[in-house]
Amino acid sequence: MPHRSAPIRRAAMAALALALSACTGTATQPGWPGDTVAIGQVQGNAARSPLEGRTVTVEGVVTGAFSAGLGGWFVQDAGDGDARTADGLFVLDGADVDDLRAGARVRIHGEVVEHGDHGGPTLTALAPRAVELLGEAPLPPALRLRAPPPDWSRYEGMRVHIEVPLTVSGHHDLERQGVLQAAFDGRLYTPTEVVAPGEAARAMAADNARRGLLLDDASAERPASVWYLPAQAQAPRSGSRIHAGAEGIVDMRWGEPRLQLTAPLQLDPAPRPQPPRVAGDLRLAALNLENLFNGDGDGGGFPTPRGARTRAEFEVQLARHVATIHALDADIVALMELENDDDGAHSAVAALVSALDAGGGAWHFVANAAIAGGDAVRVGLLYRDDRVRTHGGPAALTDGPFAYGSRPPLAQAFVPATGGPPLVVVANHFKSKGCGNASGADADQGDGQSCWNATRVAAARALHDWLATDPTGAGSALTAIVGDLNAYAQEDPLRVLHEAGWQDAFAVAGVERPYSYVYNGQAGRLDHALLSPALAARLAGAAHWHANADEPAALGYRHDPARTPWRSSDHDPLLLGFHLSRPH
Repeated sequence: MPHRSAPIRRAAMAALALALSACTGTATQPGWPGDTVAIGQVQGNAARSPLEGRTVTVEGVVTGAFSAGLGGWFVQDAGDGDARTADGLFVLDGADVDDLRAGARVRIHGEVVEHGDHGGPTLTALAPRAVELLGEAPLPPALRLRAPPPDWSRYEGMRVHIEVPLTVSGHHDLERQGVLQAAFDGRLYTPTEVVAPGEAARAMAADNARRGLLLDDASAERPASVWYLPAQAQAPRSGSRIHAGAEGIVDMRWGEPRLQLTAPLQLDPAPRPQPPRVAGDLRLAALNLENLFNGDGDGGGFPTPRGARTRAEFEVQLARHVATIHALDADIVALMELENDDDGAHSAVAALVSALDAGGGAWHFVANAAIAGGDAVRVGLLYRDDRVRTHGGPAALTDGPFAYGSRPPLAQAFVPATGGPPLVVVANHFKSKGCGNASGADADQGDGQSCWNATRVAAARALHDWLATDPTGAGSALTAIVGDLNAYAQEDPLRVLHEAGWQDAFAVAGVERPYSYVYNGQAGRLDHALLSPALAARLAGAAHWHANADEPAALGYRHDPARTPWRSSDHDPLLLGFHLSRPH
């Protein structure tokens, strides 16, 4: 995610603005020497001001008075006639200017400074030595944009009006910083979901960066509420539409172009989708539980190493997973990020099955504690024994890349209760993309696949080779690989499996642009369903239920006590339907 330490940096920069202005002092009757220069001359046409460190005098109209939130204000003049230079400027706070607001005409005498992230784009600003109020004036006309400009820095500090609709692409920083991620021309997709790693992925990443725009609340503080959003029950889901007319001031200080908004947004919120329904006589679901840990299994033991911090949080988390599984109405469910704490009555998997069966039910789990590996989390399999029955025992691969990092895959054969051929389901959870301790071939290669790709590739090859040995002894050609592979659809681990003959269930079903996860405002699939050719011939339907990835993280179980399926995890569940009793 971007800006992992952004709240600290934002607060520090606001403090810097106040500190710099405190050192300069201001006056309303300055009587300073020197000619007034155009703001465009201060900005220049390079990354930093050509006048950095010099003292200048400028005049303009205040377009945004953000002293409380950003430690300063924006001023814009009529322009210098050069389209390569910006006509707006940020001015650090002056202590003695009263009632400064948008529409005030001012003359400022001060030192040209640059501030922002070290090594990244900066915001050209003035540390004022004197400020004179000259009266009131109309705001400069906003620059009207129908497409993202090639270079936002040409409009730094200027008023901008977006004349086309935008799409909400993410809200990772909405609760913490009041920032909404948006995009021109529809939602953004993770490059390696759509194109091959390497040059094509880098080109698409550049285009995503061109199309993306951050919408900010003009404050470095954590907001109590986000003023620019309509009063509604929840923040907008990703995919929501922002009407044409978004208006604000271009700010570059945190490395990416953003609008410090000056007017509320008008939104068409994306609706929450109903649970998917797929055809067929057997349904298989897979879902990432986002660390379902149940303490000591007896109401205590919180906070846990992962997941819930309190018993109350765990009960909400559990209730949301139960609501999700019931809504999917699957016969078999593959699980990821389940606490690896044995199979006894106090285990997390036992708690989940007990909650599913509350009031009477038929849910069971496949026992696998002895073959689950040593990671803090494991995969699991649940099934309804009134619909399917296990056929033989479970099997797991615990060596090679599954001895560390990638969790051991769990395979179990099932047969329909009414009769039919065995179906082998393999639950998977490959090594994540986090770069801690990654080195050599597992370091980020700059091709869009992030870290640990070599380990995931090895896991894909080992998984295929293992399944070729028929580890469950079912003797069935009907096998489904499901779960969180921590790789997008065009990445190497998926390519290895496709080349080995495994078929993407969503491609077979003709689903356009499927996704199950939103990261950095970009949608893609980490959660996959790969079918043996014989099983692909029996596929009746495939769907993701977008109950989680598009929802704001602020609605997760740690923040919202609602016991509903929404934001039960950070991944969307998938659902497959098969004509198992006969080929379709």
